[in-house]
Amino acid sequence: MPTEKVFHEDVQEETVLESLGYQQELKRSFGLLGMIGFSFSIVTSWTALGGVLIIGVESGGPPVMIYSWIAISLFALAVAYAMAEICSAYPVAGGQYSWVAVLAPPSVARGLSYVTGWFMITGIIAMGATNNFIGANFILGQANLSFPSYTIERWHTVLLAYLIALISTIVNVYGPHLFDKISRAAIIWNILSFIVVIVVVLACNDHKQPASFVFKDFQNFSGFGTAYCAIVGLPAHMTEEMRNASREAPKAMVMSVYIGAITGFVFLISISFCIGDIAKTAESTTGSPLIEIFFNSTNSVVGTCFLTSLLVVIVLICANALLAEGSRSVYAFARDRGLPFSDLFAKVDPKRQVPVYSILLTCVVQMALNSIYFGTLTGFNTVISIATEGFYLSYAMPLSVRIIAYFTNYAKVIPGPYTLGRWSVWVNAAGLLFLVFTSITFNFPTLNPVDKENMNYTSAAIGVIGLISLITWFTTGRKSFTGPQIGKVDVVEGVAGSMDPHSNENVAGTKNVKS
Repeated sequence: MPTEKVFHEDVQEETVLESLGYQQELKRSFGLLGMIGFSFSIVTSWTALGGVLIIGVESGGPPVMIYSWIAISLFALAVAYAMAEICSAYPVAGGQYSWVAVLAPPSVARGLSYVTGWFMITGIIAMGATNNFIGANFILGQANLSFPSYTIERWHTVLLAYLIALISTIVNVYGPHLFDKISRAAIIWNILSFIVVIVVVLACNDHKQPASFVFKDFQNFSGFGTAYCAIVGLPAHMTEEMRNASREAPKAMVMSVYIGAITGFVFLISISFCIGDIAKTAESTTGSPLIEIFFNSTNSVVGTCFLTSLLVVIVLICANALLAEGSRSVYAFARDRGLPFSDLFAKVDPKRQVPVYSILLTCVVQMALNSIYFGTLTGFNTVISIATEGFYLSYAMPLSVRIIAYFTNYAKVIPGPYTLGRWSVWVNAAGLLFLVFTSITFNFPTLNPVDKENMNYTSAAIGVIGLISLITWFTTGRKSFTGPQIGKVDVVEGVAGSMDPHSNENVAGTKNVKS
């Protein structure tokens, strides 16, 4: 007899959480626009591109960056759509590791979820530390530009990064009720700043590069071959605090990537026209190639500082968002007993409705990662690599198990309000292919000949994290880690219920209708 799932439109998000074994503890204060602003403040592609611009210029030049950006944006959208579909069905703060626990085969679900959680948390916290460093670099770069006799020291950068982390912590602890308003204002500030920066640099720069430099001329200063340079030059955890998360969170994820792709594309073309001498840009005493490009375009210290200050505000907003996302991930993982002292870090302040101890832990780890810059530049570059690689691997895991669930008939269809239908498996496959490719190529060195100073140590760092996660799994995690307390749901003819696609009871708010 045919079986049909009927989903009630008025099922509360709390019911979804309860079926996973969780209670609603975090205050739901985000609307759709606020969550789009929150997401975009983290994936602000155009400002992030400014920090790595010189790498792309030296490894292929603007043509590689621009054409690769188009391809990257398409694949990034595939990842966003795939994860949005999963998030719609399982809108929990655990994000990637919770989704792996739900969709993976039962025999390996807990183990894979545990490893995914480690990579996810490492990536998010390391990305926060990276952002704090970038903010400090922008601020100190303006000081150097304004007062050329001032020399930027590494310890200056570290202390300022500490300050950014502490400010974000204070906002996260005492101002969580302002998150939605801050995020709404952030997207407006972000887009207006983007328009101002693009218009000013294009209007003021009277010695632009020719179109052939931007769209045609391949440039290679890396010491590697052309094909290698073309590769090297390629530049969901707040859902429990979002109203109607199963419907609105997926929209926010996808829309933020669209905005990032478009602004990043326009930014790359505009800045490529305005790049001056490549060597001078790379070796700028400001420590920021983008500041040098601004100054080359405006020929004004005041104008350059004004444009850079717009970016500093964006970075500070991003610092707040990354600390919030990181702390919610720590909270969720502790709630599932995946960390030492989980009982402490899973506590939620009943008055403020935020995980205060998780916020403090996230701040401390961010500052510890920033401290590496005291000793070595290469060490901090490794932290940046860990952040990116951690994200990629934690994204790849749920897409992998989603595809496995499809072909093993655990879950051919994920029944959230946001669904890709028959295109689901193909979109997941495209996203996974991209993540695997970038995870491999991100380990390649960028300069030749390779020595201990320019060696890419990402693979070693990621290997250490993976080893730690495996050791802790076999010593403590296997006994204590619970993962989501998955409610029981039927899988009939390859259609998963809204919680566990490989068990036998129904989720509240769904029913089986047999004829």
